[in-house]
Order: sequence, then structure tokens, then C-alpha cells
Amino acid sequence: MFCVNPRASRLAFSMILGATLTACSNITDSTPEQLTTIATDQSKLTLEAIFGDEAYEAKKPGSLHWLDDSSGYTVLESPASHAGDDEDETSTPKDIVFYDPANGERRVLVSADQLTPEDAEQPLTVDDYSWSEDHSRLLIYTNSKKVWRVKSRGDYWVLDLPSEKLSKLGGDAAPSTLQFAKFSPDGTQVAYVREANVFVEHLATGDITQLTQREGEHIINGIMSWAYEEEFQIRDGFRWSPDSERIAYWQFDTSGVGNFTLINNTDALYPSITEIPYPKVGETISAAKVGTVAATGGATAWAKLPGDPRQMYVPRMDWANGSDKIIAQQLNRRQDRNTVFYADAQSGEATPLLVEQAPHYIFDVQDVQWLEQSGGFLWLSERDGWWHVYRASSDGKQLMDLTPGDFDITDVAQVDEAGGWLYFMASPDAMEARYLFRSRLDGSGDMEKLTPADMAGTNSYQISRDARWAVHTHQSFMQPPQYRLISLPDHREVTTLEDNADLIATLSALELGEHEFFRVDARDGLPLDGYLIKPPGFDARKQYPIIFYVYSEVAGQTVRDTWGGKRHLWHLYMTQQGYLVASVDSRGSKAPRGRDWRQSVYGAIGVLASRDQSDALSAMADRWSFIDAANVGIWGHSGGGSMTLNMLFRYPEQYKAGVSQAPVTDQRLYDAIYQERYSGLLEEYAEAYVESSPISHAANLKGELLLVHGTGDDNVHYQSSERLINELVRLNKPFRFMAYPNRTHAVVDKEGEGTELHLGTLRARFFDEHLKPQESKQ
Repeated sequence: MFCVNPRASRLAFSMILGATLTACSNITDSTPEQLTTIATDQSKLTLEAIFGDEAYEAKKPGSLHWLDDSSGYTVLESPASHAGDDEDETSTPKDIVFYDPANGERRVLVSADQLTPEDAEQPLTVDDYSWSEDHSRLLIYTNSKKVWRVKSRGDYWVLDLPSEKLSKLGGDAAPSTLQFAKFSPDGTQVAYVREANVFVEHLATGDITQLTQREGEHIINGIMSWAYEEEFQIRDGFRWSPDSERIAYWQFDTSGVGNFTLINNTDALYPSITEIPYPKVGETISAAKVGTVAATGGATAWAKLPGDPRQMYVPRMDWANGSDKIIAQQLNRRQDRNTVFYADAQSGEATPLLVEQAPHYIFDVQDVQWLEQSGGFLWLSERDGWWHVYRASSDGKQLMDLTPGDFDITDVAQVDEAGGWLYFMASPDAMEARYLFRSRLDGSGDMEKLTPADMAGTNSYQISRDARWAVHTHQSFMQPPQYRLISLPDHREVTTLEDNADLIATLSALELGEHEFFRVDARDGLPLDGYLIKPPGFDARKQYPIIFYVYSEVAGQTVRDTWGGKRHLWHLYMTQQGYLVASVDSRGSKAPRGRDWRQSVYGAIGVLASRDQSDALSAMADRWSFIDAANVGIWGHSGGGSMTLNMLFRYPEQYKAGVSQAPVTDQRLYDAIYQERYSGLLEEYAEAYVESSPISHAANLKGELLLVHGTGDDNVHYQSSERLINELVRLNKPFRFMAYPNRTHAVVDKEGEGTELHLGTLRARFFDEHLKPQESKQ
């Protein structure tokens, strides 16, 4: 049944499904115009300003590249002749400009004119670029096209700076068909992937050598399968040897992996079909292998890794501090054991180096970082209960913890081997924050916190190779990002790159309530972190409805002292409508709280995390009488969509209304790498899969549910919501449903004009309808 509000021409149909068909009479008093029109009162937020006009969009400086010799950095800038041409920033010609951070010197290294092909009227639009090691050649990436999540397919050109010759790579390749092009270390060749094969092009002659040959559509060379890209965060599937003689690469055999079909019904008269090899829980996974081949062509020497490749993953591979062997990490399908191998580049003979074993699952896999002076490498592990950086000997027999203590590091920022320092991110005392520290590579002395005390919140750093300079990004809950060039280790500001002063001034004019970070205890005494935002004009004698934003899966953390962009602004908008807004991280979330915290939810993600959410709500209501516990809403996306369903289905007496976006309704429907990592193998945890899935508890639904999904979601398939729809229909449960045609998992404007404004408006109207702020209760 389709429900249409005749006043809502700018809103799509609101679809109510269920055996008990609900009438369309209960529409909120707020019209779309009231919800979205830009307010003349600058103290008020509007949805139109947040999503439609992007009036609150934070600016950021252009992409910055530190030069390998640390002499300075390069950025893309509009030439003086095009200054002020900001209407279409992506198409404006760009110079590549060098800056010396020591003295502020600026000079144009490559002009837009030099990036103009012969017989072309306009310069190339630069999507990205890289330098050869001696800086004599420049590799330009342009005409990029999206492949799943990012633009990883396009055209590549090489500019030879001494001769100023600009040449397109790929020979007779069709436009936008090359991927991941990169210079050989000696700068004489470029390797790239074209249609899932690896090629090498010799720059002096233009000769192209095809190094791999697909034996059917199921063979993929030099790029990642869908699941590896999504779950191991790796896309580029080949590596040059340091001597420029060989290339190491991944090959995937996707035969036997089930294809998931996406149907596009709207872009043409007849549907178009896209099929993706997508390994679901318990099903066949891609067989991955790695090997090396001469850059001149020939046979591949495959690494002789043990075991059944259909029961193993190879999530990381690279050259082992030289050109004689590669280092490969092999993860078993259960993902609780990661074995690191050396493999000879010529014979493929593999020798175990070290083994990482976890109680339930390996938290993360990262490339090793070689220490050229010692011959050892850096290894990340939580073997002592915390995620730490270890210095390993080249034979893997000796490991030294460089970041000891009862805290997790969150990222390695830079390794300064010449200076003897490891730079890393952590926040031992505030789970919501991030700060820069350093410690000695020889393990001596105490770690040092470099981020100043007045930079509370979230900090990140792009550090030069010699660790003398960095681009520092600072942001907090109510402050959008500010970008500064600083010196290290003194953290002295050299210049401001972008301070977002206009946005900060605009935000300062808003009528906003206070916020706070807090802790409450779960029923077993475990402390849970949260934040709470109060409405402007807050009165503790009154009661306010509350909306929770939730994720509570192991892949993310919501309680962060960071600027949340449009989502955060939507929350602030809802506080201006009279709501409290809160979020709590359940156990197992990606908070830096140690191995036991993360692994405690193994095999029971939906069970324990939802219990924590329920406990947190109860504890908050006990602590704060101003929470109207009879009017509690919740919303989330992806894993947060799943948790929203869990709260409505498992704790129906506590939650009155929820918006579930792109949820995994049945854990057996999601990809094998992610779900088996945290839920166990299906044959061993079959009952737990059923118990942990929201769909198993749909019969308990009492509150109001708005279910949202994009039909083109390649990650969490539309199928997941369709299964829940069928179950709710069978159970005679009324609910609302909104499908966004061809939108992927993100459900954003680039997939369809007006998408974000429509969804933000739909969500706000839904909560207004069911949780409308009441008059004060004394």
C-alpha cells in the first residue's frame, strides 16, 4: 500500500506493508516545507541547509603529497589566470605547486599548460598523481570512473619533465580501463592492470608486455575480489620489486563463488543486470594465491603456501626488504590464526616466519614495515591483550613491544628510522579522543605525547618521511576540522591551511544545547561510553523524548569527540525540535578498549550488544529524570540498522520507534569474511547465527518501524530487507518501508539527486510523528 501526503510533493511515497494495512491518516503536522525551507532565523538549522544546499559543508585543503626526500610537499592549485573559478572545482585547470615548509617558498613545478595533450583545448583533469623516485617523471591519473566504492579505473599519462613530453599509457586501450598504475622503482617503466590482467609499459619505447593471461572470467589478476576489497581494505593487487625486475601479484579464482545479481530497473527501458561473485556465510570463497613474474614476461613462480586455498585468505603480501623473496600473510577461514611466510621469488618455496594466534579472531591485518638499517620489521598484534606495535627480528623469533601499557594504539602515523622514532595514534585515557605519541624504536625510554593539551578531541597527522613536518587535522564534537602545517616534535604551527572560520562562525550563531560524554554501567558492571546532546533552552525539570544513534558492530565506534558532518548536523537539528540525542558504544565496538572488550561478542553480536544498549538506556533513565522513557527512538545504518531492529524486536517495551537503514536482517546473508570472523563458522555456530539475527525476533515488534534500503546495495543486499518484509507480513506486523532505486549501501546524493535531503526529511518526520516532544512534565 502506498501512502501519499498530498501536501508533500517533494517527498516520495511512504510505503506501509503488513497483513494489517495501516491507514495513511497519521501524518505529522509538520509539512515538508516547514521541515526543509531555509530559515531566516540564522539560529535555526533546516534540513534544506544541511542536505540540499550544503550550507554547512566543511572545507578541506587539496590533496597534499610529501616528497620522498622530505624537502617539501606538492599540491594542486588553480593557476593565477583561473583564480576564483570555483563553480566547478573538478574541471578547473590545475598547476602542481611545491611548498618548502622551512621557509614558505612556493614555486610551480608543473603548470596546467604542461598537462595539456597535443591538439587538446583543455589540460587534463588531475584526479591524482605520483612522482618517479628521482622526480624526473610525473604519473597523472585522470578520467576516473567508480568501481564499487571508489574511482579506481581511469586513464594514465606520463609527463617527462626534462623533455616536457606528455604521453598517454595503455596503447589502444579503451578510455578509463586502466587501474592502479605505478612507476617501477627505477622510474623507467609503469605497471598497471587492464581488464583483470597485469601489464608493464616501457616508457622509453612505449612497448607493452602483458604479464598475465586470464583463463576465463572467473580469474582475476592484480586487483582484488569484491570481498577482499570490502573486508580487508585492499584494492591494488600487485607490487614492484625494489630492483624493478619483477612484479608480485594476487590471483583470484572466483569459480564456485555464488554470483549476486543487482537489477537496475530505472536507467533504461529494460533492466540492466550486474553480477558480483559474493561469498556468503558458509559458502565457497575465492581461492587466492600470490606469485612473482619477471617484468619482461614469462612464467609465474607461485608461492607454495600450505592448505586448501578455498579455506584460506591471503590478505597481505609485499616484497621482503629486497628482491629475493616476498612476505605473505595467510589467514585461516576461521580467522583466528595468521601465519606469515617468506616465499622465494624464483622457486616459490615458502618458509613460515611467525604465527599470530587469537582467542577468537585476528583483530586486524596490516602490512609489515621494514626497518632497512636493522633488517627487521614492525608487526602489529594484540597478543598481550592490547593492540600494540612490536619490533620483530628478520627471522621472526624476537619481538619487542614498542608501545607497552594497558591501552590500544589506533594507527601508526610514521616511522622515522634515521631518528629512531615510532609515531603512533592513541588515547589511553579518553576512548572518544585521538592523540599523537612517539616512542623509541630501540624500546628505551617512555613514550611521549606530542599533541598539545589544548587540542582535546580527534587529531590526525600526515607526516613527512623524516618526521620533521606534518599536516595536522584537529576536530571535536562541535568544531569542524581545522588543518595546519606544523613542525615536529615541537608541534609548532607553521601556517594554517584551512581553518573553516566561516563555518565556525555560522555554527556559533546557532541556538544549540550542551553536550557531554558520560559512562554508565551494564548489568554486569562493565562501563559503557556514551554522549548526550540536550535541546537548546534545556530545563532539567521537564522530560524530553530521546533518539539514540546506534552502530554497535565491531567495525565502528560512534562515541567519538569528532565532527560528524551531515549526520551530526541532523542530530543538532533534532535537538532544536525538542529531542535529546544520544549514542552508546556497546561491548565489541571498535573502541580502543582492548582485546577482551572486542572479542567478548564472538558468536553473539546481536545478543550482547543489544543487551548493553538496553542496560545503558535503563541506567540513563535512572540517572536523568529528564529522559522521557516512554518516548524513546533509535536509528542506525548498516550494522546500526541491524541493531535498531534488534532493539525494537528484543526490547519492545523500551523502544517506541526506530529507523533501520540498510540492515543485515539475517547474518547468514552477509559476506563470509566479515560475518564468519565475528560470528564463527556456520557449521559450528548455526544456532548462534539464528539467535543473533534480528529477523528471528521479529514477532516481538510492538513499536513503529521505518525500514529503508537501496535496491542497488552491493554490500548489504536489498535481499536482506526483502526477507524481513516477508517475515513481518507473515506475522501481520504493520511497518513502513522506503526503497531507493539503484542507490548503493551509502544512499547518497551522487547516486540520485535529492537522496540525502529526502532521507533526512523522511527520518525526521517519522520521529516527529511518533515521538513528538510533549509539554513539560513537572
